[in-house]
Amino acid sequence: MPSNIFVLTGAGISAESGLCAFRDKRGEGIWAKFDPMKLATPEAFARDPETVLAFYDLRRRNLRDAKPSAAHFALARLEDALAKRGDSLALVTQTSTICTSAQARGASSTCMANFQKRCGRCEVVRPWLGDPTISDGCPNCGDAGALRPHVVWFGEMPLASDLIDRALHDADLFVAIGTSCAVYAATGFVVEARACGLRTCEIDLAAADNADLFDEQRLGPANETVPAWVEELVGGLVE
Repeated sequence: MPSNIFVLTGAGISAESGLCAFRDKRGEGIWAKFDPMKLATPEAFARDPETVLAFYDLRRRNLRDAKPSAAHFALARLEDALAKRGDSLALVTQTSTICTSAQARGASSTCMANFQKRCGRCEVVRPWLGDPTISDGCPNCGDAGALRPHVVWFGEMPLASDLIDRALHDADLFVAIGTSCAVYAATGFVVEARACGLRTCEIDLAAADNADLFDEQRLGPANETVPAWVEELVGGLVE
């Protein structure tokens, strides 16, 4: 069993919890219906903040009804098994996966990024359960008009980049679940993993266009493939 595992998750694991995917291979994801450049960039927020906030209000309401899937519980089991050995699981998400993964461990979804707002001026992050408006003032600095969703938009660097980079370099296995790693920064993660000599594994419904970047592939629904993969890794350990 690997010592430290780096797992990158995407819409393929979130969809089985009832969350809409931003992209899917059938061309039916959110970005097939909406222009991301008008909803998910700093420039879009500066140009039309009301529309951007309304879009994320809908996403947040979708999250309130989401429940952890078998894949999320399997990842929680893997984290526990690694911790018992003094090893670690680094879980990085491109979507709302973190909400359901945290719920699988008994955490409250209200502390997750989609239920937080970040001030674009003072950078303070605060819980925000309701639907914000452009006139809301920042609880820290008092400025109005700068509160935005605490998410990463196109053109922005991933949150906690230093921690992600450290975890990737400390790992000995890179696993992409429900993501093709075709969009930045995910593409950079798998390329960096290979450059570091990590074994790479793709778990998804279908092989990605960049399948040659992965040493191993497991194809099928995440609710089936992820628990089976985890069972192989930890099945021989004492619970």
